[in-house]
Amino acid sequence: MTAPPGWALDRLRVARVGRLATADAAGRPLVVPVCYALDDEGRHLYSAVDPKPKRTPNLQRVRNVRANPRAALLVDDYDEDWTRLWWVMVRGPAVVLEEGPEFTAGVDRLVAKYPQYRALGLERERGVLVRVTIERVLAWRWSEAVP
Repeated sequence: MTAPPGWALDRLRVARVGRLATADAAGRPLVVPVCYALDDEGRHLYSAVDPKPKRTPNLQRVRNVRANPRAALLVDDYDEDWTRLWWVMVRGPAVVLEEGPEFTAGVDRLVAKYPQYRALGLERERGVLVRVTIERVLAWRWSEAVP
């Protein structure tokens, strides 16, 4: 991976929501809003299938990742003042984690970033995380003056 601009990694670290794009085995796309956390090295993103009400824990995004590991996550900010616009997209293979040290570390990162997860009972021992390994970062902002 080519090192992304520092401002892009900063945005990935602090943004509160991203849009996770996956596709099933036939290539049919799905885009869903997700909470996520970036690891310290800026190499992996973690997103949970959390305990908020859902029809099933076997969500389409999880089935998609199991069938087709290609994924992307987009983080952006819209402003009516278009000189303040920016976006960051990461691409790379995704996997489903359900246990083990990396699963636990991913949950810890998510709970640290989103205190709501502690109240919801996001568990370190069981659950489902989607991990995206960042292979490519695409980033754009109107100008260098955009923080």
